[in-house]
Amino acid sequence: METITLKGKSRKIGKKADVKQLRRAGEVPCVFYGHNVENIAFSVDAKDLKKITHTPKSYLINLEVDGQAHLCIFHQIQYHPVTDEALHVDFLAISSEKPVVIDVPVVIEGNSEGVKQGGKLLVSARKLKISAPIDLLPDELKVDITNLQLGKTIVAGDLSYEGIQIVSPKSTIICAVKMTRAALGAAAAAK
Repeated sequence: METITLKGKSRKIGKKADVKQLRRAGEVPCVFYGHNVENIAFSVDAKDLKKITHTPKSYLINLEVDGQAHLCIFHQIQYHPVTDEALHVDFLAISSEKPVVIDVPVVIEGNSEGVKQGGKLLVSARKLKISAPIDLLPDELKVDITNLQLGKTIVAGDLSYEGIQIVSPKSTIICAVKMTRAALGAAAAAK
């Protein structure tokens, strides 16, 4: 999986006025935490944060705060309800000894047989939650739809990848080929 570097400045946890001043300066308050690590309160430039939040990709993050590097993943974000500006971000520490649970983008490949027969491809899940060791984390999960017929679906339980466990519910629909009027008309004409 791709690694991206993010630089932060440590901050004090205190009054609301301090946080508001940070946000006015174009900074987003953040917290780094995890198992067996000390919590770190810091801030990141809002423009730098968009490299992580405004992309379909998932990254391992090399977080640099006050000269110390921490390996983590983007965990959670809170947005302002009206302006959609980032209000607060959580980063979760990871280690090479434990598997990492992260959302990974799904990439659809191939031309479905059902679409060739006049059906319409509906993609329902853009990301799946997986668990894997750091060295086996993929940039994307490829799903081949070449044999997908009219009226059929692919669910998370149908997928398997070496060294990767899919954590999303097995009933999560990845994609389906829906019957269209044109396909129904073609099927009726063929009879």
